[in-house]
Amino acid sequence: MTGLDISRTMVEIATDNARQAGVSVDFRRGDVSAMPFAADTFDLLVCQAAFKNFKQPVRALDEMHRVLRPGGTAVIQDMNRDASSAEIAREVRGMRLNPFNAFMTRLILSTLLRRRAYSPLRFERLVAQTAFGACDVGTAGIGLEVRLTKAAA
Repeated sequence: MTGLDISRTMVEIATDNARQAGVSVDFRRGDVSAMPFAADTFDLLVCQAAFKNFKQPVRALDEMHRVLRPGGTAVIQDMNRDASSAEIAREVRGMRLNPFNAFMTRLILSTLLRRRAYSPLRFERLVAQTAFGACDVGTAGIGLEVRLTKAAA
């Protein structure tokens, strides 16, 4: 198993956590837009809660395509820009926060959704510009899940 993060600190934290849990993971520091892996390396890629922060999203998707083996799948899980205020409130209620923290969390989530997150349609348009060409997009609450498959050889 391999992990990649642009933050040196997050790589160190993840490495320590894996070691303490007795799990063998090769964590590396790197940018998803220029991954330090050979082409056709992975069967599965998972990108969780990070895609909205990528500065070069088309390039990142093309890099995911490059490092996937033919028939491989990339799964991107992030926030859904189209999530309603009611869905945000439901998500925060599930966190069982005190009133002040709940208010602040709703505010932060709303801001992230409106300023950074992708809608399903916007993601589909983005993927159309990449080597993947198409994707399957699903939503649930404030979440967005995108599945991309590299064509089999």
